[in-house]
Amino acid sequence: MQENKPVVAILMGSNSDWDVMKNAAEMLQSFDVPFEAKVVSAHRMPDEMFEYAETARDRGIRVIIAGAGGAAHLPGMLAAKTTLPVCGVPVPSRYLKGQDSLYSIVQMPKGVPVATFAIGEAGAANAALYAVQILGTTDVVLADKLAAFRKAQNEKARNMTLPL
Repeated sequence: MQENKPVVAILMGSNSDWDVMKNAAEMLQSFDVPFEAKVVSAHRMPDEMFEYAETARDRGIRVIIAGAGGAAHLPGMLAAKTTLPVCGVPVPSRYLKGQDSLYSIVQMPKGVPVATFAIGEAGAANAALYAVQILGTTDVVLADKLAAFRKAQNEKARNMTLPL
């Protein structure tokens, strides 16, 4: 990606979600994908959340990564208000460790899809990789970067030695 205008949005329900969602930001940065990161709470800022979802495409956003803990309504509510791909990342909660968030995100009704990822840091990083895959369908440079990333992962795994 050569433009500086954000094409991916990383949204979260509160500042405390950043510890998980920064993994998405770091992954996007490693691929030089411009993004914006914002707090847009489904419960505390519903009007702003709806406006964000409704205007995202016109502002150049092509994929939304939404992290949410607890009731985890953010990814689904965004998906209800946009036709952009939404990637849902369950953020671990204090008592249920993110299982509640996972179930809330993955149980979208037929017709309003949210791509759902693993709980926590790995889910945030994989959501960013998925966004790169989506963008790579129309961007050969990104597709090539992703192929190189996968090749490097393969080589690293192949060269691992086990302590005996």
